[in-house]
Amino acid sequence: MIRNYDDFVKTLLAAGFSMGDGSNDEGIYAVVPWGWQEIPPYETPVRWHTEDPETDPWEWRIRVLDERKDIAYGKFFFKKTGYITRDWYPCFLAVRRGGTSFDEAYEDGTISHFAKRIYEVVTSYGTLPSHAIKQLAGFSKEDKSGFERALVELQMRMFLTTCGRQQKMSQKGEEYGWSSAVFCTTEQFFGDDVFEEAAKISPEEAFERISAQILKLNPSAPEKKIAKFIRG
Repeated sequence: MIRNYDDFVKTLLAAGFSMGDGSNDEGIYAVVPWGWQEIPPYETPVRWHTEDPETDPWEWRIRVLDERKDIAYGKFFFKKTGYITRDWYPCFLAVRRGGTSFDEAYEDGTISHFAKRIYEVVTSYGTLPSHAIKQLAGFSKEDKSGFERALVELQMRMFLTTCGRQQKMSQKGEEYGWSSAVFCTTEQFFGDDVFEEAAKISPEEAFERISAQILKLNPSAPEKKIAKFIRG
């Protein structure tokens, strides 16, 4: 039973990964197993979009990024949001990247040109909110859908990850508008140790480890969905 943020973190660390929005409509696993406004099947103060940092799962995605160094959040699964803990990240890296660098992936044609523009800007500046990435990389209003697809592409391939949120700044230095997600490279977020661990695991072994954990969390998870969840 998830009653607050601490329950959520403990359960997520034990699980290793989770879908992010709680709906779990892909049939894999979600720590918070209910939808955006649906009342869960047991008594709990947890509710979406109340802005209470203790009981609103929408706030938890930023809390884990601000307060912890062992949980990543981003669009990792089915092009939707999810969480991956530090302990399980090497396995996903082994499957999704297999030791391939960004330049190698681009040369192989598995990374788009829009994604390359985004990645190069982020690596140049370190961390950037999405609105600044769009401006610095020269994306126009007409490029909006392509820009969003490329951001998801980079997260799914585990080249970029979310590392916070930030509002726009006016010329007077005042914040305004909705907050944008801030992105950095996976290397910056987790450090070299995660990649050294990933290099010691074959993609096949990593796949089997994740698959076994999914079935432990949800024995009825469909085989095809498991494969898509793991490989991206």
